[in-house]
Amino acid sequence: MRPSSGLPRCGRRCPRSGGRSTRCTSSPPFTASPSTSWMRMRSGYSGWVSLSEVDPDEEVQGEIHLRVEVQGSRGSRRLLRCAVLEARDLARKDRNGASDPFVRLRYNGKAQESTVVKKSCYPRWNETFEFELAEPSEEKLCVEVWDWDLVGRNDFLGKVVVSIQGLEAAGQEDGWFRLRPDKSKPREDECRGSLGSLQLQVRLRDETVLPSHCYQPLVQLLCQEVKLGRQDGQVHLVTLLDETTTAECRQEVAVSLVKLFLGQGLVKEFLDLLFELELAKPCEPSTLFRSNSLASKSMESFLKVTGMPYLHAVLGPTITRVFEEKKYVELDPSKVEIKDVGCSGLHRVQTEGEVIEQGRQHLQSYLGELLDAISKSAPACPPVIRAAFRQLFGRVGERFPQHQRAKFVAVTSFLCLRFFSPAIMTPKLFHLREMHADARTSRTLLLLAKAVQIVGNMEPVAGRAKEAWLAPLVPTLQQGIAQMKDFIARLVGTEEEEEEEGEGRLPGPPAAVVKEGPLFVLKTRGKGPLLAAAAKKLHFCLTGETLSFSKSPGAERSGAIALTDVLAAEKVEEKSFGSNHVMQVVYLGTDGQQETAYLQCKCVNELNQWLWALRKACANNPRLLRAYHPGVFRGDKWSCCHQKERTGLGCDRTRPGVTVQEWRDPTDPAAEAQRLFHHLQGLQGTLREKYWELLEPAAARHGPQGDGAPLPEGLSQLFGALRDLERCHRLAQPPDPLAPTRLQQQT
Repeated sequence: MRPSSGLPRCGRRCPRSGGRSTRCTSSPPFTASPSTSWMRMRSGYSGWVSLSEVDPDEEVQGEIHLRVEVQGSRGSRRLLRCAVLEARDLARKDRNGASDPFVRLRYNGKAQESTVVKKSCYPRWNETFEFELAEPSEEKLCVEVWDWDLVGRNDFLGKVVVSIQGLEAAGQEDGWFRLRPDKSKPREDECRGSLGSLQLQVRLRDETVLPSHCYQPLVQLLCQEVKLGRQDGQVHLVTLLDETTTAECRQEVAVSLVKLFLGQGLVKEFLDLLFELELAKPCEPSTLFRSNSLASKSMESFLKVTGMPYLHAVLGPTITRVFEEKKYVELDPSKVEIKDVGCSGLHRVQTEGEVIEQGRQHLQSYLGELLDAISKSAPACPPVIRAAFRQLFGRVGERFPQHQRAKFVAVTSFLCLRFFSPAIMTPKLFHLREMHADARTSRTLLLLAKAVQIVGNMEPVAGRAKEAWLAPLVPTLQQGIAQMKDFIARLVGTEEEEEEEGEGRLPGPPAAVVKEGPLFVLKTRGKGPLLAAAAKKLHFCLTGETLSFSKSPGAERSGAIALTDVLAAEKVEEKSFGSNHVMQVVYLGTDGQQETAYLQCKCVNELNQWLWALRKACANNPRLLRAYHPGVFRGDKWSCCHQKERTGLGCDRTRPGVTVQEWRDPTDPAAEAQRLFHHLQGLQGTLREKYWELLEPAAARHGPQGDGAPLPEGLSQLFGALRDLERCHRLAQPPDPLAPTRLQQQT
């Protein structure tokens, strides 16, 4: 399913689907400019839109580099000259994963075509075309890009329509133009509305992030409140924030708070405060942390921010096995499909009972492997996560001393129900897989996730009561509950026990490894330690000090780069090596010269993990570059910008604090503080009202209430910090610039 062309688009496109595509036929009442930043806002578009089949001529991507000008003066013969230079990121229309693009120019009833560039989505033409300019200049120049096919109809790749009147005003235009779909042809949409509808909610927010020192009063106040902790008879600022934040915004606020306190080194104290405040409310052990409170959302976000490498290590092998084997697993008799399975050796179709038994065996095998991996993973769990669970375990044990099971379920309610199970059901959303699962694999993952949930609840009988067909799995579930309980006991063990576990491991670099795995070193010009071993598959190991490499895991180290010498870690554009899984590490060699190593990862998931790990490890390096070349230096110039100086300034900005995936973004205190300011800005009146509502009646009787009543010091300081930030934002607003003359583009 494709979004409507009226929706803001990113210019990149998902891989083409082999099935029938559908699209939304109504558009939200806005479009996004290239400079727009995507964030949540309080207004936007929300509603139902109809779905219909996609016209392939409307599904385009990429850009084309043109130089268009008018030559000659009025009263004499004038020419329209268009230089077609190159294109990038074109759609892949052929089975070989590329296209054979050519350009067709149409103006005033005449057409000209460029040469065909074979098997390329980044073609270069460097061809110039001329047309005699028509008077008056109301005709438009249409530049179309097509994929040439030897047999059958050529495929449309996009077009740019140039207004000659706008061109005469500008004089000349030279730049990259976004390819647009062809909407000029009449289209009879017989299937409009017949494919159903999709409910969309699109939100856009444009934020201005101030320098970090502007947010210090707000950040210091929040840190001070966390350090003070819960105090009897007083309304805590975190409680006010929880009570006044709507369910719609709670996830976003929780993520910002977690990242902010991670950056301040107070995330354990923050989570412990949330646990204490939550347990102070009237609650039952059976429903503890099952609501979407700020405590629940913050702990869930904390696990996703800090525990993704751990999640991949624990779940990755089993998830990969399920995807590769594609076994038919079904335990529900009402959903068994006999036709999907058979005994080819006996030339008969299996009975329903045989199918269910076979599915039980497969599911039991997957579940056993997964539970074994979880039970052995306590030493590998990040210490900050273990510390948070240790606090939670202790708090719940103090609150419900007569319910020993409650403290175990409190841990599994987050670890199993909010972390492991969602990742099993939708591995793509947790970056465990590049693509969503097919129907058969999805059903297997759903049953596996349901089994993990039952183990996390530690009540196999309850799961059996809801779905009786789970009865054959009960013995395995009971064994899994025992394993899980033993795992939780070791996970929340004392710090001394955690240190003993660390002492029991093999000594050496693996204990300090941040990221490791095989990478393919691509051959380029250079003399650095990595480049000497070019065009080889090596095993890389990233620690807190170096990026080292060897021939194989456990082998003697072949070389290393100190992280203090790393200047940038960035993606490489696809056309450079024909792969979109390549990253570059820019570093200083032993002779002080800048070198670049190009490393190919096995998939985009690995690429994102390596970029995150390298950028995080080098975040405090004072010599980080601000610009880099996304291409490669071949011959005598860079492939991205054609600059001929190898050590010249880069043509694109580096992204030291940004990674591709949401949960791997390094903490940016200024950005998180800005999000919190934006949220709190409109809640000042609500915070005041909620404070008087929550204040104990005995304390409330001692003084006046309402707008004129004195507020506690913490809330007064908060309002003061918000007023200061509002003033900083007003001062930071630039004056409205004069609208520049631009070339008019029409679609």
